[in-house]
Amino acid sequence: MKKMQFLSILVITAFIFGCKEEQKEINGSAVMTQAAEVVVQTREVQDPVQADTIEVGNVTRTEEEWKKILGPEEYHILREAGTEPAFRNAYYDNKKEGIYYCGGCSLPLYSSNTKFDSGTGWPSFYAPIDPKLVERKMDRRYGMERVEVVCAQCDSHLGHIFPYEGVPTEERHCLNSLALDFKQTDI
Repeated sequence: MKKMQFLSILVITAFIFGCKEEQKEINGSAVMTQAAEVVVQTREVQDPVQADTIEVGNVTRTEEEWKKILGPEEYHILREAGTEPAFRNAYYDNKKEGIYYCGGCSLPLYSSNTKFDSGTGWPSFYAPIDPKLVERKMDRRYGMERVEVVCAQCDSHLGHIFPYEGVPTEERHCLNSLALDFKQTDI
């Protein structure tokens, strides 16, 4: 039953509704030069569809601006691709239902519907709300070859993606709690 719910959520997560040129200001920074609207499914499939429209744009800030709005630990994770300690972070064991937002720009990225316990000590998800909300980059630091996952809107480092059997997408998005803000919902 739970596996079927995960598959159902994955199938209906989002649709692209179009693009429009627009510019807005958030926290003193211009965003949304080329915005795409994405519908986000935030309820189980048995419930009536209740979706929010998200515009994915481009948040650009100078390093000085980032340092003013982020604390030192958040800056290290989000802007310098740092990693927080396993099992000593806010969301690795969070079992509440809700949405995980980017800590840099507040873009909704992951739902608790795709969160699972990987036993690694970091919050793990098998998929974002919509693939267009995150980007994958090759990370060759520290003599390893890994896939880095970053926010599609502000290019903030979130964590890495690893192969993982036993979940619908067969991948684990291993994220830093300090890269995320969680908001509980009535899913």
